[in-house]
Amino acid sequence: MHGGLVGAALDEACGLLATWYRFPAVTARIFIRYRKPVPINRELGLASWVTSARGRRIHIDAHLLDEGEILAEARGAFLHVPLEHFLATPEGRAAGEAWRRRLHPDGE
Repeated sequence: MHGGLVGAALDEACGLLATWYRFPAVTARIFIRYRKPVPINRELGLASWVTSARGRRIHIDAHLLDEGEILAEARGAFLHVPLEHFLATPEGRAAGEAWRRRLHPDGE
């Protein structure tokens, strides 16, 4: 598999956990270590966990696994940001409005 896809999958696993841990969060930095070739057309596993959190910073590690064998690993730092960070662009405002309509379909 292309290394960029491997990195994106690990970033997504870490970023989702960071956002669940403290909403919303963004990637500040991420380091990827490629240990073995990653096969295509095969179901793989992703695991991520919080290693520490202090202030706005959340540290998260992750593994990409094939039947328990680590193929790639990540170590990332994520930052909790104000929601306005995402609402500063037209795309962000449109996404926020779409979520508001989903959460309040009767117009509340």
